Amino acid sequence: MIREVMLSALLAATPAAGQTCERVQFDGAPFTACDVDLSDAELRLFLRDDEGAILGTFSRVQDTLGAGERLGVAMNAGMFHENRAPVGLYIEDGEQEMRIITSDGPGNFGLLPNGVLCLGERAAAVIESRAFADDPPDCRHATQSGPMLVIDGALHPRFLRDSDSLNIRNGVGVSADGDRLFMVISDEPVNFHHFGRFFRDHLGTPNALYLDGRVSRLHAPGIGRSDIGFPVGPILGVVVDADTGSE
Repeated sequence: MIREVMLSALLAATPAAGQTCERVQFDGAPFTACDVDLSDAELRLFLRDDEGAILGTFSRVQDTLGAGERLGVAMNAGMFHENRAPVGLYIEDGEQEMRIITSDGPGNFGLLPNGVLCLGERAAAVIESRAFADDPPDCRHATQSGPMLVIDGALHPRFLRDSDSLNIRNGVGVSADGDRLFMVISDEPVNFHHFGRFFRDHLGTPNALYLDGRVSRLHAPGIGRSDIGFPVGPILGVVVDADTGSE
């Protein structure tokens, strides 16, 4: 009952900018979950500046925004190589930088099934990578990462409840109708099973995607948070009006 009340409060809060963040306790661990209403928020991916240099930090993303714009809720948005280029599919504003990868391989990215976050016009979807490759949807922005956390309502089959692989982790889930996107970061180290259950059992998202661990960062000005650290690769963020806080 307590979880249902907390979830209802998270979903009911719809600020002017279409975004709200709350710290939530789930099965003994704290998480910060940000709810983005895509009907009322402009969500973008960011990787490079106009000269091709990778941005890598929330402050540098802010520097690229236009007059009167500011960065709202944001987080790192997928795995990257040492040069911070995306490991898998990456599309920004309709332009593809990296192709989709559908083969299995080492590391979390290669723990199939992995998936793609696809941002369209006022809607989002998390799609298993091979299904995406077979029938690519029209994505204005897209980033591939892995593993999938939740797949059509089920946890990834390789996750172990008692795994001792613990990390700070971040990921995204999308509501069944595609109108709401949740950016989530664990505020203490958790395993994949615990992290996936937060999306499935607490947020009720039918599909969710792991973005990364250890390097996880969240920018949430509404709650006075902006994580710092060494630069990352792709960044997912809401763009809002600097004066009113609305889109």
